[in-house]
Amino acid sequence: MAGVADQALTYRAERAIVRFMETPDNAIAPDETPRTGIAAQDWATASVEPHYRAAVVDLLGALAYGELAAFERLAEDAKLAPTLADKAELAKMASAEFHHFERLRGRLTAIDEEPTAAMEPFAKALDDFHRQTAPSDWLEGLVKAYVGDSIASDFYREVAERLDSDTRGLVLAVLDDTGHGNFAVEKVRAAIEADPRCGGRLALWARRLMGEALSQAQRVVADRDALSTMLVGGVADGFDLAEVGRMFSRITEAHTKRMAALGLAA
Repeated sequence: MAGVADQALTYRAERAIVRFMETPDNAIAPDETPRTGIAAQDWATASVEPHYRAAVVDLLGALAYGELAAFERLAEDAKLAPTLADKAELAKMASAEFHHFERLRGRLTAIDEEPTAAMEPFAKALDDFHRQTAPSDWLEGLVKAYVGDSIASDFYREVAERLDSDTRGLVLAVLDDTGHGNFAVEKVRAAIEADPRCGGRLALWARRLMGEALSQAQRVVADRDALSTMLVGGVADGFDLAEVGRMFSRITEAHTKRMAALGLAA
């Protein structure tokens, strides 16, 4: 059970995210300060600190399960694809997601952590998110992959900036775009051009995804003591509470830009 200090950090992280979600967008540019502390170290040096190691194992476990779930979802979405070419494109993307999963699983094994045990704490939250945001058609599936996955990727990229060089490199590598972004933009814009009425429906869907994705991030962080401690600065070079708000502002700003790329109102 978490101690009083850990519980306080968890509560502060949760409240910071809630406060941000209740405030208007005030996006700022990401911090470009040269890396220091943990971010300037390699894994062998940084992992000596047990709380930091626990936070990284949590992060890799969450990412690994997210990639596995993405693989499964893209394979399911391929069944909704209107053409054989579209099915093949989604199958290619699913394969890329599974490759990312394998890299994360391999990394957990390499640092003497059991991959299934690392992923298990995050399975329910991610499964609940996907169940609550199951697309009703092909276009909703594309918007979900483009908008929902991108929000999660933005969050992990922000956290990666505070990680040791080895872990940061792996996290950024597995967050590389599989090609789904350009594919989704092309297909959704074409659909709106053909039938402008679907634009309003997809815009509402994307707004719902944004809310659900941020709520999921809040739950995942608040439920894991090591992650919440790192997020609010209790481990190495974590965020302070003000930076948590700025981080989520940047995520919202990026979401607005993606909506514009899709031809949808944010």
